[in-house]
Amino acid sequence: MQNAMLWGEYKSCIRLNTVFEKAFPYMSVSNLLRLTAIVFAAVTLVVLGDTAGKLLTAGGVDPFVVAWSRFGLAAVLLLPFSGLSFAELSHLKDWRVLLRAALIASGICLILTALKTEPIANVFGAFFIGPIVSYALAVVFLGEKPSRVRAMLLGLGFLGVMLVVKPGFGATAGIVFALCAGVCYGAYLATTKMVASKFRPRFLLISQLLVGTIILTPLGLSVELPQLDVGISLLILGSALGSAMGNYLLVIANRMAEASLIAPLVYSQLISATVLGVLVFGDWPDLYSLAGLAIIIISGLGSLHVTRRGAAAVAAPATGKA
Repeated sequence: MQNAMLWGEYKSCIRLNTVFEKAFPYMSVSNLLRLTAIVFAAVTLVVLGDTAGKLLTAGGVDPFVVAWSRFGLAAVLLLPFSGLSFAELSHLKDWRVLLRAALIASGICLILTALKTEPIANVFGAFFIGPIVSYALAVVFLGEKPSRVRAMLLGLGFLGVMLVVKPGFGATAGIVFALCAGVCYGAYLATTKMVASKFRPRFLLISQLLVGTIILTPLGLSVELPQLDVGISLLILGSALGSAMGNYLLVIANRMAEASLIAPLVYSQLISATVLGVLVFGDWPDLYSLAGLAIIIISGLGSLHVTRRGAAAVAAPATGKA
């Protein structure tokens, strides 16, 4: 009797994982949880890099210098670990690789410009037009077909963003720069999904760093360079490594799942931005912002919850439970 029950539970688990694999190829329950953790770690690292960038621009360093140093320093530090081969150099001319690098370089310049004058939570709120752009591009150009529920959850997350950044959507130049940065970032996410299965993650990381450095060098040299001291050097290093490692983890995530599934999870970046805004800049969220954060959490994890509930309903007959 006990063996029969164990066999029934085993078949239930197999059936449960089969449902997930059909919904998300090569995805099990544990992999979905791991995907959530990877995306959250990635976006938190990006926020740390941008927080260091805001501290630099607030101290008078030009945003183009910050972006240039971010790409250049990360390229120098990570090139020995990239595994870049001579044969792969030809891939640097691939239009998708060049477009992806240009998009992330443009997005970083724009968001650093926005952070110079706007609170970090407001900037990231406007920046979160990005997942919507990524979602739309994935559906239109990549042929992804997300469910209606996942589309609704993405929209719910965007409503949460509106609650958090309600003061920031005036006609200020900083918010316009942040919105443009979000558009670039959304296109970057979609382009990353396009090439994630065709190139190594480390190649994609080093390619965006090398191409981005080349693109930004004329801009970085056209403005006044700061005098380096220990504080500025550490901030530049933190800005470079935070952004580089965060985007590397996003490449890993895009190899695990569809862009339309990753898009809601990227909303957790606003949670990191709000926490760092409190800790570093003393920007405390009000009740409306806290409500928005709760909605964002629901949106980010909602697709996982809905999928698990549907999988459990399919697996229930195998266990004999109603």
